[in-house]
Amino acid sequence: MRSGNPSHPKPRVWRRLLAGWHAVAGRFAGVQTLVILGLFYVVLIGPLAFAARLGRCDYLQKHRLPSGGSGWNEAEAAAPDLERARLTS
Repeated sequence: MRSGNPSHPKPRVWRRLLAGWHAVAGRFAGVQTLVILGLFYVVLIGPLAFAARLGRCDYLQKHRLPSGGSGWNEAEAAAPDLERARLTS
Protein backbone atom coordinates (compact mmCIF):
# COMPACT_ATOMS: atom_id res chain seq x y z
CA MET A 1 0.00 0.00 0.00
CA ARG A 2 1.25 3.49 -0.86
CA SER A 3 1.80 6.00 1.86
CA GLY A 4 1.01 9.67 1.50
CA ASN A 5 -1.84 11.64 0.06
CA PRO A 6 -3.17 10.11 -3.19
CA SER A 7 -4.28 13.55 -4.46
CA HIS A 8 -0.64 14.65 -4.95
CA PRO A 9 0.88 13.89 -8.36
CA LYS A 10 3.74 11.45 -8.63
CA PRO A 11 7.33 12.76 -8.57
CA ARG A 12 7.71 11.81 -12.24
CA VAL A 13 5.00 14.31 -13.12
CA TRP A 14 6.87 17.06 -11.31
CA ARG A 15 10.09 16.15 -13.12
CA ARG A 16 8.34 16.33 -16.48
CA LEU A 17 6.79 19.68 -15.58
CA LEU A 18 10.17 20.99 -14.45
CA ALA A 19 11.85 19.79 -17.65
CA GLY A 20 9.15 21.48 -19.69
CA TRP A 21 9.53 24.68 -17.74
CA HIS A 22 13.31 24.63 -18.30
CA ALA A 23 12.74 24.29 -22.05
CA VAL A 24 10.32 27.23 -22.12
CA ALA A 25 12.53 29.38 -19.87
CA GLY A 26 15.55 28.60 -22.06
CA ARG A 27 13.73 29.88 -25.14
CA PHE A 28 12.64 33.02 -23.31
CA ALA A 29 16.21 33.61 -22.12
CA GLY A 30 17.53 33.36 -25.68
CA VAL A 31 14.98 35.87 -26.94
CA GLN A 32 15.62 38.17 -23.99
CA THR A 33 19.36 38.13 -24.70
CA LEU A 34 18.81 39.13 -28.31
CA VAL A 35 16.46 41.94 -27.31
CA ILE A 36 18.88 43.32 -24.71
CA LEU A 37 21.83 43.20 -27.11
CA GLY A 38 19.77 44.83 -29.85
CA LEU A 39 18.69 47.65 -27.56
CA PHE A 40 22.28 48.10 -26.36
CA TYR A 41 23.43 48.54 -29.93
CA VAL A 42 20.58 50.83 -30.99
CA VAL A 43 20.75 53.04 -27.90
CA LEU A 44 24.50 53.19 -27.23
CA ILE A 45 26.85 51.78 -29.84
CA GLY A 46 25.01 52.95 -32.95
CA PRO A 47 24.75 56.64 -32.02
CA LEU A 48 28.35 56.75 -30.78
CA ALA A 49 29.61 55.24 -34.01
CA PHE A 50 27.48 57.63 -36.03
CA ALA A 51 28.82 60.63 -34.06
CA ALA A 52 32.40 59.43 -34.51
CA ARG A 53 31.79 59.06 -38.23
CA LEU A 54 30.37 62.59 -38.46
CA GLY A 55 33.27 63.95 -36.41
CA ARG A 56 35.78 62.10 -38.61
CA CYS A 57 37.42 60.49 -35.57
CA ASP A 58 40.26 58.11 -36.34
CA TYR A 59 40.54 55.96 -33.22
CA LEU A 60 42.98 53.54 -34.87
CA GLN A 61 45.18 56.40 -36.09
CA LYS A 62 45.23 55.02 -39.61
CA HIS A 63 45.71 58.48 -41.15
CA ARG A 64 49.36 58.45 -40.01
CA LEU A 65 50.18 55.34 -42.01
CA PRO A 66 51.84 55.82 -45.36
CA SER A 67 49.74 54.87 -48.33
CA GLY A 68 49.91 51.08 -48.68
CA GLY A 69 52.32 50.95 -45.76
CA SER A 70 52.33 48.91 -42.62
CA GLY A 71 51.79 49.85 -39.00
CA TRP A 72 54.55 47.53 -37.83
CA ASN A 73 57.09 48.97 -35.39
CA GLU A 74 60.45 47.31 -34.96
CA ALA A 75 61.32 46.22 -31.44
CA GLU A 76 64.50 47.31 -29.73
CA ALA A 77 67.46 45.26 -30.77
CA ALA A 78 68.89 44.25 -27.42
CA ALA A 79 70.97 41.13 -27.16
CA PRO A 80 69.39 38.45 -24.98
CA ASP A 81 71.16 37.97 -21.69
CA LEU A 82 70.51 36.21 -18.40
CA GLU A 83 69.64 39.35 -16.42
CA ARG A 84 67.00 40.42 -18.95
CA ALA A 85 65.47 36.94 -18.87
CA ARG A 86 65.24 37.09 -15.08
CA LEU A 87 63.42 40.43 -15.25
CA THR A 88 60.76 39.09 -17.62
CA SER A 89 59.94 35.99 -15.58
